Amino acid sequence: MKVRYLGHSAFRIETGNEVILIDPFLAPNKDYNFKDDNISHILVTHAHSDHLGSAIEISKIKGATIVGVFELANYCAQRGAKAIGVNLGGWVKLSFGRVYFAPAFHSSSFADGTYAGCPAGILADIEGKRVFHAGDSALTQEYKTLKELNEIELAMLPIGGFYTMGVAEAIVATRWLEAKKVIPMHYNTFDLIKADVETFKEGVKKEGATPLVLTYNEEIEI
Repeated sequence: MKVRYLGHSAFRIETGNEVILIDPFLAPNKDYNFKDDNISHILVTHAHSDHLGSAIEISKIKGATIVGVFELANYCAQRGAKAIGVNLGGWVKLSFGRVYFAPAFHSSSFADGTYAGCPAGILADIEGKRVFHAGDSALTQEYKTLKELNEIELAMLPIGGFYTMGVAEAIVATRWLEAKKVIPMHYNTFDLIKADVETFKEGVKKEGATPLVLTYNEEIEI
């Protein structure tokens, strides 16, 4: 499995002949063109524009299936996208593996203020490994529950603060999840979410995990 950071909270995961995007807010990344990619699924944590991003456009052009919380998926389907509506707490089987939508402490609405269902984090089971994308969340003890049921190979955690958990909280989240590797996200895109990456790296190492600070379009294999 290859994991590429597309910027902000957006990721590209490649497994076999499939490509999965998570929270495809692609505006900050001028070097990635989704039209050149073999995208089969788009996983969306919530409806805010810096996470839903280009999901509907990508689905309509590439035929990719958006997977998101029920209200969000319905909104996308009504606008011509392929979509599967899910909810919190149960595994959903997909062609590349399966996904589980976990609680996130945040909000979720469309640009016009319409309710978009609850926000979520996403646990993906791919090639026998568990990858967790926290979405936009405050620190929550729900992570202790995830740890009880899962061995998490890689976690993507927001560190920018203001709208989400910050560096200190992300370090605690690493401890509670017992993640082996952690990629910071949702930081430095805007002035309000500037973060001290070095402090994050030091703290994650103290928790016995490996921090992976990726630049735009940098890719790792797990």
